[in-house]
Amino acid sequence: MQRVNLSTVSEFVLVGLSDAPEVRFLLFGLFLIIYLATVAGNIAILIAISTDPRLHKPMYFFLGNLSFLDILCPTITVLKMLEALLLENKMISFTGCMLQLFFLINVVGTEIFLLAVMAYDRYVAICHPLQYVNVVSMKLCAHLALGTWALGFGNSLLHTSLVFTLCFCDSNEVDQYYCDIPPMLALSCSPTYSRELVILAVAGVLGSSAFVVTLVSYIYILSAVLCMNSSESRHKAFSTCGSHLMVVCLFYGTTICTYVRPSSTYSPNQDRIVSMLYGILTPLLNPIIYSLRNKEVKCALRKA
Repeated sequence: MQRVNLSTVSEFVLVGLSDAPEVRFLLFGLFLIIYLATVAGNIAILIAISTDPRLHKPMYFFLGNLSFLDILCPTITVLKMLEALLLENKMISFTGCMLQLFFLINVVGTEIFLLAVMAYDRYVAICHPLQYVNVVSMKLCAHLALGTWALGFGNSLLHTSLVFTLCFCDSNEVDQYYCDIPPMLALSCSPTYSRELVILAVAGVLGSSAFVVTLVSYIYILSAVLCMNSSESRHKAFSTCGSHLMVVCLFYGTTICTYVRPSSTYSPNQDRIVSMLYGILTPLLNPIIYSLRNKEVKCALRKA
């Protein structure tokens, strides 16, 4: 990821949410509370999983990975936004912008693959309960988790290299509160068509593959649940998978809307709202959804 372009820009200006003091301080307080609640909720999930032996299972191993990602995601973007809102320091260096985008795409990509793995885990648990212990071993879980992180890293390295080997020479105002692919492509003074094709192709193949795994898993899960004779068993199965499905719908919908499209359709105001859904709201909702809909997690949280 070396800087090998001919950019005359050495730093960027992140266009914040508002410059009005009365609104700026209100937004600072709101996002600070949301960020602290997000971090506290996900740390609580991690503590509960690590300290309660009953949660040392594949499902909660993946949930722990998800909680860790949900701490990283807002930390990468929200902290800089809070600094801009409080101190009006909107400047970010070229290297800082590149690293912010790299870590963001890394976390988002890893979470997309992790959600697919979690869907497969629920498929085996519900459709093949007798073989679950043998099929989904902790060794397999470790390999799957490592694979999601490796895919996220490689995907992010490619995307970041494609974006930051472009030239930035006319303007340095990033029309977003953090460095992201769509606003950086829109800011570049180089032709971006070929790189956009590569970005769309890679994001489309990887994203659609993860989506297909998730979709097929839930089709089989729904089919198995509907075939259950006991209404209590159906309710338990739906309760187990309902929280995961809610997270998947919100996360996939917002990330696809952001990344799988040409830069000509980039809309700053719309993208700020969409990015808040997957970058701020989803990490906040994950611990709430999983703890409120899961008796084992609630018991472990009370114990912890």
